[in-house]
Amino acid sequence: MSATRLSTPTPAASSVIADTLREQASTWLFVAKTLLAFFVTGWIAMRLALPAPSTAMLTTIIVANRQAGMVLAKSFYRALGTLAGAVAGVTIVAMFPQQRDLFLVSLSLWIGLCAGGATLYRNFKSYAFVLGGYTAAIIAIPVIDDPPAVFDSATARISEVLLGLLVSGVVSDVVFPSRMRDVLRRTAREQFAHFVGFVRDSVGGAIPRDSMERAHLRFVRAAVALEDLRSSVIFEDAEARSRSNHLRLFNQRFMAASTSFQSLHHLINRLERARRGAAAQALIRLYAPLGKALDAPIEAGAAARVLLPRLAMARDAMHASATRLRAGLNGEQDLRDFDTGASLLHRFAAELHDYVDAAAMLQTPRVVAGSAERVRFDRSNDFLGAGIATIRTTLTMLVLGAYWIESAWPSGASAMLLATVFAGLFATTPNPTRVTWYVTLGYIGGMLAGFVCEFFVLTQLDGYGLLVIGVAPFLAVGLVMMMSPRYASHGLGWAMGFAYILALKNGQTYDPAHFINDAVAQAVGLGAAAMSFVVIPPAIGSVWLRRRQLARLRAQVALAAEAPLPGLRHRFESVNHDLFSQVVAQTEPGSADSRSLIAWALAVHETGRALIELRHDMAQSDIPATLRPHLEASLRTLARFYERPDAQGYLLARDAVATAIAGVGEHAGMTSLLEHLHLIRMALLDGESVLAAYMPDTPLSEEIAHAP
Repeated sequence: MSATRLSTPTPAASSVIADTLREQASTWLFVAKTLLAFFVTGWIAMRLALPAPSTAMLTTIIVANRQAGMVLAKSFYRALGTLAGAVAGVTIVAMFPQQRDLFLVSLSLWIGLCAGGATLYRNFKSYAFVLGGYTAAIIAIPVIDDPPAVFDSATARISEVLLGLLVSGVVSDVVFPSRMRDVLRRTAREQFAHFVGFVRDSVGGAIPRDSMERAHLRFVRAAVALEDLRSSVIFEDAEARSRSNHLRLFNQRFMAASTSFQSLHHLINRLERARRGAAAQALIRLYAPLGKALDAPIEAGAAARVLLPRLAMARDAMHASATRLRAGLNGEQDLRDFDTGASLLHRFAAELHDYVDAAAMLQTPRVVAGSAERVRFDRSNDFLGAGIATIRTTLTMLVLGAYWIESAWPSGASAMLLATVFAGLFATTPNPTRVTWYVTLGYIGGMLAGFVCEFFVLTQLDGYGLLVIGVAPFLAVGLVMMMSPRYASHGLGWAMGFAYILALKNGQTYDPAHFINDAVAQAVGLGAAAMSFVVIPPAIGSVWLRRRQLARLRAQVALAAEAPLPGLRHRFESVNHDLFSQVVAQTEPGSADSRSLIAWALAVHETGRALIELRHDMAQSDIPATLRPHLEASLRTLARFYERPDAQGYLLARDAVATAIAGVGEHAGMTSLLEHLHLIRMALLDGESVLAAYMPDTPLSEEIAHAP
């Protein structure tokens, strides 16, 4: 009889099991903390005899998140939105106390403006606008027949919301807190390790274009993700607040170094394709010391202790070998190519050193106040898209308000409130119609659960303790779904629908007719919000907006060519990355739109950065009066070509750059200007770039061979 041997899990299987258990534990911890905040808030609100404890309780669900920093960030902006909405609500009621039509028009316009404002931001700042809109509605609509009660309504709503925010913040920060700072630190370390590793592994020189495109996509996402995390973590951690500017500087230096890195390898690839192997190989050999310097451990503290000294020695070695490598080249064109690449490589080495130095500053145990250069991460906002959201939301509120007035529908207020909430809340999502539909399904499920809970469970219980036992299982269903990527929208709808329809208060009433009427009104409000997105589709995620965003991305070259120089490098890099991340989030990976976007982003990054460096050197050089018009013409024609790309504009830009190169070559001491112009010229002649569609039918090697 053979013995049966119990198999032991493989390391991979054990890792999967451990990850699954960790994820389940995190989910149930979130559920437990949210339930705790929900019921503690309700108990305090009832003890304080607040008019609508359910408003405070619902607030805890809306701001619920696994991470304490996210809860505090949402709470902060929700508080701002609540206060702004309260002021707006009181003002509107005070202006039109006896004029219902003007009251509803003003309220609808305010809600629409808030929805439009929400689309301008991609973090929790948008949440403040959403709250500003529907808080005004929550305060003003219930007192439409009793205007003097608006102050009591505003005071009650502010008290209820702030109570919910306070309890949620305390519970999230005290009960087994999950710190965003740990995620931020891990993200910063991963960004640093991935970029340094990619640079180290690229020491061979040529990197295929598709690999560079994928790398560029990773770099952009890493930069934007780090900025989003930084803006949230500052709410939960004093150290993160003190290091906030260091993190911005770290991120800006990363963006600058990654752009120069891409330009360098595009140049080497172009030289290889144009059969200028001598210059390309000389640049690869010049690059080699960087790869050796980065071949070192990258653990905590290694940036200052190991990498910085090695990078300093690598830069010295590069300067020493540049003259020797240049002497081994023959021909004016090879020398010009080498000089252009060497200048770009030295710039990249300096920026890489600065990036590692910024990482070293973050690794220091103490923060020195004012020790970091102050920089900003600028965002790119589309005001026309915000205008569409404003018009759509305003019209939705006007239609519902008109129907409410004409029909004298008793539950019309509930319909308007729900439409207000969801029209603003989902105006910022790429596919609001689908999201609203998913939330509506969950909301209806939550209302059905609320009916069962209220009339079959709560009627059999007495006291707050038993109320908790009766309500918690129903609410937990929605909270668990909120933690599932697939059912998160359903879960949010379930939790909100259940809490809103239950409307827990001190003197709980059990009126099935009122419950059903209110449920129907809320369903109508949700349906109106969903229909508004069908009738007036949102700009977010649309082909129209992607084209506008792509046009704005190309317009960054005009910014680089014409905007004031102070702070331009930081502004150019951050706006580029923000624009690129917006469009990537709204395009299907691998699609034609996605590939076209990445190709344009690479061209814009390279050309725009070269123009900025050219302008900086122009500002520091004594340029002859006869030469300046040629340089300015090259800047102007490049800006116009990228704004409206066509074949004629391409030829004008190419010829203007060629003329500028010829003019600079006639004057001594203009080497740096010549190198920048030559890099721009090479980018214009790259037959594998997105600019190839506007080129005459001439092979790349022939074009470059005849380049002046």
